[in-house]
Amino acid sequence: MSVLTEASDAEVIGRARRHPEAFAALFDRHYRKIYAYAARRLGAGLADDIAAETFLIAFDRRDGYDRTRADAGPWLYGIAANLIARHARAEVRHLRALARTGAIGVVEWDGDAVAGRLDAAAVRDRLAQALAALPAPEREVLLLVAWAGLSCQDAATAMDIPAGTARSRLHRARTQMRSALGMTNLNLDPEVNE
Repeated sequence: MSVLTEASDAEVIGRARRHPEAFAALFDRHYRKIYAYAARRLGAGLADDIAAETFLIAFDRRDGYDRTRADAGPWLYGIAANLIARHARAEVRHLRALARTGAIGVVEWDGDAVAGRLDAAAVRDRLAQALAALPAPEREVLLLVAWAGLSCQDAATAMDIPAGTARSRLHRARTQMRSALGMTNLNLDPEVNE
């Protein structure tokens, strides 16, 4: 398997077509990121199921993967996003619960850190409410960019939509978030090259 350590995702998937055990390398590379994304969207209770199902679906569809794409991350996030969409009501409930909870886990005393956490907690409630209020397509693009760290182009790939559609959804989501958070001067726009 050491050969797979240096291989691109596309090469791993290509090898997994004949040697299914090679797919484990893709799992090892991406599972934690997919799990973390699902946990942020739906909570830890459903994240493990979403992440596991993402890789089961990816394994089943490995023959159809576009191997011109070296990085399988956007493909995997797209599968996860579709699974999360099936749990849209759970996501909205989770976001609303985040907005209601004020629990801040402070372990040690650091005045600046505590103040920062309190400021973040105040914004977190409004942020969760604003995310819950976004239409699902806008929320999906925004969270793929903000939480999964995908570029707008990769988010478009993940959602199987044109890049221009992703950019306009992202712009609408950011505009709505600025308004909901009362932060009209906050720079949430992508870099020029996105």
